[in-house]
Amino acid sequence: MSSTRKVESQKNLQEWSPVARYENDFKVSGAYRAELPDIQNADKSSILGANVPIMQVGMHNFRLPLKFLCKDCSVRELEASVTATVSLAADCKGINMSRIMRVFYEFSDRVFTPSLLEEILAHTKEELKTSRARLRIDFDYPIIQESLRSGHKAWQYYKCSYEGTMDDLDIFRKFIHFDFVYSSACPCSAELSEHARKTRGIYCVPHSQRSKARILAELEKDAHVSVEDMHAMCLRALRTETQAMVRREDEQAFAELNGAHMKFIEDAARLLYEEFDKNRDIKDFEIACIHLESLHSHDAVSVICKGKPGGFAANFSDFGDLVC
Repeated sequence: MSSTRKVESQKNLQEWSPVARYENDFKVSGAYRAELPDIQNADKSSILGANVPIMQVGMHNFRLPLKFLCKDCSVRELEASVTATVSLAADCKGINMSRIMRVFYEFSDRVFTPSLLEEILAHTKEELKTSRARLRIDFDYPIIQESLRSGHKAWQYYKCSYEGTMDDLDIFRKFIHFDFVYSSACPCSAELSEHARKTRGIYCVPHSQRSKARILAELEKDAHVSVEDMHAMCLRALRTETQAMVRREDEQAFAELNGAHMKFIEDAARLLYEEFDKNRDIKDFEIACIHLESLHSHDAVSVICKGKPGGFAANFSDFGDLVC
C-alpha cells in the first residue's frame, strides 16, 4: 500500500472511530429520539431461551417520599420503597422498565391509601400493554406510644406495606402487611417458677422473649383500614407490646402486664385470629407469629388464616424474616 493510501485509510478510520467525550450541550430532538434503537421491542426471533410468558417482570426497591393518609385524616410524608411488576406475554422480548417508574411518578404527589393502587395499576396496564400488574409499597409508619405509668411519650415504628394486584379481567385486590412486636411470657415457666417458690422457697425468673406477629390482610373492595386500625387490633389481642421509652415504674408495670397476659405462641395466634375475624372490612387474613425463645436455642412459630374457601392457605414459611 502506498504511503498516500495508507494515510487516507488512517484518516477514514479516525473519522469513523468514536470519541471519548461527553457533550454537555447536546440536545435531543424528537427526530433523534425516534431513531434510537429499542431492542426491547424487537420481534420474537430475538428472544433468548424459551418463548414463554413471564408472570412478573419489573422493578424492585425504587425509593421516594410519599404522602400517607392517617386515621385522623392528617397526612404524613414518609420514605417508601416501591416494587412494581407486570406480566409479559410470549412473543414479546421485554418491557420498558423506566415506563413503570414514570407511571408511578405521575401519582407521587397523591395521598396514598390501599385504594389508590387500583388507579395506578390500571394506568400501568394501559401504558405497558400488559394483562396483569402488581404493586407493593413498603414503609415504616410512626405512631406515638405513651409509657405505661410515667406518661413519657416516644415514637414507635411499624413495618408496613400496601399491596395491590390487577388481573387480566381488571379485578383489583388490595392488601395491608403489618408487623407487630410484642413480649411473650411463658405460662409454663411461670407455673414452674411459682412451684419452686412455694415448695422450696427458691427465687425464680420465668422466661419471656421478644416476639413478632406479621399480619397480611386483604380488604373488602370499598373498605378502608388504616395502619392505626391494624395496630389497635394487634394491641387489643396481645396487650404486651414492647415499649419505646420507660422509667422504673414503667418497667415494673411491663412486668405486671406480662404476668397478666402470659401466652404460648398458640394463644397469640388464636387471640389475633379472634380480633381480626371481627372486622367486617377485612375480607381475608393470614397471621404468622414467632417467639424468639430465651429458653431454647430455636424459635417457636405459628401460622393461622381465616379459612376462607379459595383464600389464604397459611403457607407462610419465611420465618427467618420475622426475627427482630
